[in-house]
Amino acid sequence: MTGAALIRWFVLSLVLATTMVVSVFVGAADLSPGEVLAALTGQGDETTRTIVLNLRVPRAALAALVGACLALSGAVFQALLRNPLAEPYILGISGGAAVGAVTVIVLGLSVRLPWLLPLAAFAGAIVAMAVVLRIALGVGGALDTRVLLLAGVVVGAFFNAIILLLLNFADVDTFRAAVFWIMGNLSGATWRSVSLLAAYLVPAALVLMALARPFNLIAVGEDTALYLGARVGIVKLVAYLTTSLLVAASVAVSGVIGFVEIGRASCRERV
Repeated sequence: MTGAALIRWFVLSLVLATTMVVSVFVGAADLSPGEVLAALTGQGDETTRTIVLNLRVPRAALAALVGACLALSGAVFQALLRNPLAEPYILGISGGAAVGAVTVIVLGLSVRLPWLLPLAAFAGAIVAMAVVLRIALGVGGALDTRVLLLAGVVVGAFFNAIILLLLNFADVDTFRAAVFWIMGNLSGATWRSVSLLAAYLVPAALVLMALARPFNLIAVGEDTALYLGARVGIVKLVAYLTTSLLVAASVAVSGVIGFVEIGRASCRERV
């Protein structure tokens, strides 16, 4: 890693840490820095401790984890599809998750059974992942990246049409709740959702980091990667399944959080 890359890592890590700290000290409740610090050390009144320890800190932690999941997934999809504009939602996974969540909201189940909303979103994302994979493998029997990309676009458009159909039968309040979820939010962050997402992220990150060299070879060309010993088919399948599960878990706990592509680094530098 070059000196410039180390500086970028340091600056980005500093920005992340600063943002997380600020988000803990700033919120709807008017708490002084002293009250927040007291709550973080287990002191202060119960209401302040609840706001800080059970609302603000989990929200900051979940935001960091969702960002990490989407960043890792985005880098892998850019290497897998050999397209610097690829992003985590490009293969229709977010559309499947949105269908599951909107269905639960429109049916009124999210009010009576709040735990069903993230479960339905995750299930919808898994269905979308399976459909895209089935289409990609069904054309020629290989996981061609061009077919995978086109299948993701088609499946995403299909699920978006289903979402519009469901919203057509929703009343005003339900429509607002569904759109609010689709826009993405972290207001429902809990320590349980933080721990579940972390349980997905850690092993997935280890698997994807272990595939860094094959990704670099694939970025040069699949034929070249094969000649140099990379098992391209297995690498693409493992990468697709792992990143898809990461995106599914992220969307399930936070909705469709916006993904912003910044920089001009190559796949080699990203992975």
